[in-house]
Amino acid sequence: MKTTQLSLETKGNFYNFLKNKNNYGNEYLDCIESTVHNLMEEQTSANKPGMLLGKIQSGKTRTFLGIMGLAYDNGYDVVIILTKGTKALVKQTIARLNQEFDGMIVRDKMRVYDIMSLPSNLSKWELNKKLAIVVKKETRNMDRISDALFETYPDLKNKNILFIDDEADFASVSYDNNSEKNIIEMKVIASKIDNIRANVSKGSFLQVTATPYSLYLQPDEREINDFLKFEPVRPAFTELVPIHDKYVGGDLYFDESKNEDSPAYYLYSEITDNDLDVMKKMDLRRVRKASLLTQKNLYNLNQAVINFIVGSCIRRWQQRYLNEDEEKYSMVVHTERGKGAHDWQQQLIKLILEDLGKLAEEKNDLFIGWIEQSYSHLMKSVRLVQTPEPSFNEVLQEVNEALIQEMIVVSTVNSDKDVEELLDSNGQLQLRTPMNIFIGGQILDRGITIGNLTGFFYGRNPKSFQQDTVLQHSRMYGARSMEDIAVTRFYTTRKIYNIMERIHEFDTELRVAFEKGHNQGVVFVQKDTSNKIVPCSPNKILLSNLVTLKPHKRVLPVGFQTGYKSYISQKVEAVSKVIQELKQYSPQVMDNDAFLAPLSEVKRILSKIHETLVMEDGYEWDLDEYFSILDYLTLDSKEKFVWIIVREGRNITRIDSEGRFENSPDTPKGDKGELKVARKVAVDHPAVMLLKQNGDADKGWRDTPFWWPVMLAQSNIETTVYAKETIK
Repeated sequence: MKTTQLSLETKGNFYNFLKNKNNYGNEYLDCIESTVHNLMEEQTSANKPGMLLGKIQSGKTRTFLGIMGLAYDNGYDVVIILTKGTKALVKQTIARLNQEFDGMIVRDKMRVYDIMSLPSNLSKWELNKKLAIVVKKETRNMDRISDALFETYPDLKNKNILFIDDEADFASVSYDNNSEKNIIEMKVIASKIDNIRANVSKGSFLQVTATPYSLYLQPDEREINDFLKFEPVRPAFTELVPIHDKYVGGDLYFDESKNEDSPAYYLYSEITDNDLDVMKKMDLRRVRKASLLTQKNLYNLNQAVINFIVGSCIRRWQQRYLNEDEEKYSMVVHTERGKGAHDWQQQLIKLILEDLGKLAEEKNDLFIGWIEQSYSHLMKSVRLVQTPEPSFNEVLQEVNEALIQEMIVVSTVNSDKDVEELLDSNGQLQLRTPMNIFIGGQILDRGITIGNLTGFFYGRNPKSFQQDTVLQHSRMYGARSMEDIAVTRFYTTRKIYNIMERIHEFDTELRVAFEKGHNQGVVFVQKDTSNKIVPCSPNKILLSNLVTLKPHKRVLPVGFQTGYKSYISQKVEAVSKVIQELKQYSPQVMDNDAFLAPLSEVKRILSKIHETLVMEDGYEWDLDEYFSILDYLTLDSKEKFVWIIVREGRNITRIDSEGRFENSPDTPKGDKGELKVARKVAVDHPAVMLLKQNGDADKGWRDTPFWWPVMLAQSNIETTVYAKETIK
């Protein structure tokens, strides 16, 4: 930070009011004060803004409200908040402002307005208050704020104005045929913002975002700095929102979930495409209303609803046991966009709840068995958290009461109007009863806050995934207790989960590159029609079809069965023979048995192995993608070589104790462990571990040996995004 003659006032009325109200920690105070200091010192605009970069639901809004308060104390008169384009989000933002600054508003120090309802006859006395004006990022709103500043109240343009662009993620470009239209619309809005900023006497511009991808997708064209690297737009300055110790994000859902000793291990529950098909529309050939609870077609939906109820009851029992206030909980069902589908889903879930209520009253044995099954499943994660444990009978009694007393309600959220009717005084979706199930589509993507979400049934088409939309779908991000996480379940298909995990990795690596410094940049590549690896513009990638590569990243097929012995045994032996020959003629063999092999021969081996494996539904091993990654990893080598590490006699199980496909065949430890060896040798060349499994029937295989390949990127590479497909 540069030194400045400007003195920052940190003992003013607004800032002290907020500090006393919110009890900001020192890290947040440093972030707020440093941001305002920089806004006062640096020239900022929509093209070169100050940047406040946080994580989803990590306290960005709380932080920029603190920035507003400190700005008011340091000469700023008006704050214009530019927010995403929904009425509900505008209403939520205004509710948050009124709540946060309530004491200052009551004392006539401040006024909060929606630009679309800004009075046309404000007096000088009113205009001399500190003003907060919320403006939706759409053309009519932008024209209205322009009129207010330059025509209705021309004195305002001479005041010191702070523009805060909330959720400033240009990643909201559609990844479909309308992408060019969306880019044009964004440019129009950006130009209107810039025009307003250019014509006010004094002003500053702060962007607030949770998606580093937006820094690579600014509306202006950016040149490639060298053959393969893209650098993010350089803001005037960047401040990082601190991550508090209760923050739960993608690290938990996609990284920590691989740890069997963590409650996160139980978060994800796999569903099928068939589960989603049933929920598209009423089809009495597929759904028999007389037997909803026992239908195979509805098994996973029934489990999701039952687990949500049982989990909520466990938490409420725990809170009552600890003499705490009992919380209300929520679940979101988000599989389709159309109103017809939502109506059908609401009817379906209401019928499921009615049937469960009847069985509860009857003390039905089948019902008791379902609750016991859910209780046993949820308690596996609950026991990993230091918290009181209710008995099964106590939970059963809670569930019975919840169903019989109708403590679960189902609401559809199709439109801004629906959201407005459901918002509470704090601008969040109102939790009317102890358990609330919300059914909706795109309207739930828009930053609407949903409290205490412990159930998520998701199934949107991954082909249309967008960066900001996908991450916003993860409504479970934010300040969450581990006690709530222990009863949280996330239901989606394996294909969608894998894509979300890829996007989490992508987001994480962009953030790391960005936080290290803007000179880092990230490589974006694709394969062109002539099969050459070429640069790929960031705004051309399809986020559902990318792989993020970083030093020592593993890439391997998961979710498969072998072919039958009679079909694959000769191919497996052929691979063994080729490996022996390659090692014999290798230009370099290490004492840990690693050896170099030509890329072309490694591809030949992988092609043979590919023929021996049968992928399950929702899983794929895209050989072209695998080869393209190897092509890129060997791009800078004069000689195209790959390290090979071979291990035989392995006997891994196909499916683990939780019913999941095994995904770590390369885990044995020790100096000779293949992963340790691969990490040691993969410095300038990638490595491929070839692990020969016995494939025994009692381990879930087809009683025939097979090869399982695991690729490891070398350590000497830059963070790279490989796009398998791009926007045409």
